[in-house]
Amino acid sequence: MSRNSTLLAIAATIALTGIAVAHGPSSPAGEAGHAGSVTRTVEVRMLEGDGRMLFEPAEITIKRGDTVRFVVKNAGALDHEMVIDTLEGNQRHKAAMERNPDMEHADPNAVKVEPARTGEIVWRFTNAGTFEYACLIPGHYQAGMHGRINVR
Repeated sequence: MSRNSTLLAIAATIALTGIAVAHGPSSPAGEAGHAGSVTRTVEVRMLEGDGRMLFEPAEITIKRGDTVRFVVKNAGALDHEMVIDTLEGNQRHKAAMERNPDMEHADPNAVKVEPARTGEIVWRFTNAGTFEYACLIPGHYQAGMHGRINVR
């Protein structure tokens, strides 16, 4: 089998089985940023209580072209993650997580954080629009754990 045939077979298998793959270095929401290019730092807290799970703040406004360091603090008692993507991208990813709840990520637009720990995402917003950050661990999104990023 040729190399191209092998790659096509692998891609078809992934598509048919619903296995999620890494997002890669860029998406419609932007691209992986470089720590030396950070123009702004935003602290995001993840927590749960009263049957809800949430991010604080629930909405962030960014200037197009900014490279943002998100300092993501888990102030809750459960593991949480923060994934930056389009609403549609997060919905696809959420469905994949429901099928594969133990899926691990190594994507530049995502970080999983244990309770009482801090993680970080450095992301460059290359496109204007409305994007989303969300916890896609099964049940967390439905409990309210998502926020909006407005890029102007």
